[in-house]
Amino acid sequence: MDILGWILISVLFAVGMAGAIYPILPGALAIYAAFFVYGWFFSFEPFGFWFWSIQTIIVVVLFVADYMVNAWGVKKFGGSRASVIGSTIGILIGPFVIPAFGLIIGPLAGAIIGELIHGSDMGRAVKVGWGSLVGLFSSMVVKIFLQAAMIGIFVIWLVAH
Repeated sequence: MDILGWILISVLFAVGMAGAIYPILPGALAIYAAFFVYGWFFSFEPFGFWFWSIQTIIVVVLFVADYMVNAWGVKKFGGSRASVIGSTIGILIGPFVIPAFGLIIGPLAGAIIGELIHGSDMGRAVKVGWGSLVGLFSSMVVKIFLQAAMIGIFVIWLVAH
């Protein structure tokens, strides 16, 4: 049973880290779920108030930062609310529509379409589209760092306790 527990934990960590790049995957929630798998297979005893508080704060920061950083990229390049919404829709459906390149084309096209709907000219819409990509890649870096920190804290907590 120990091997099964560690396999599940490892798979959840891998899915979580992949979720930093592919927004369709549960990301931080998969990593968070791995802590419960550890508790169910082994013990919840090493985890106390501070462990759960720190990890929960990181998850909340991840969710807020994910939206805020992406919106920041669009806004920084002069985008409207319509382009933020378009970019978000593009992030979610792009990988399904164009599997290999949808993660990049989706938010770019979504922001451009949103900005065109808002009434901007094509030049401004393309500029805003590039801003959505800046936001997307910045968000990925933040997610990779914070999700790796979640896993690192988990490992350090186990070693220390």
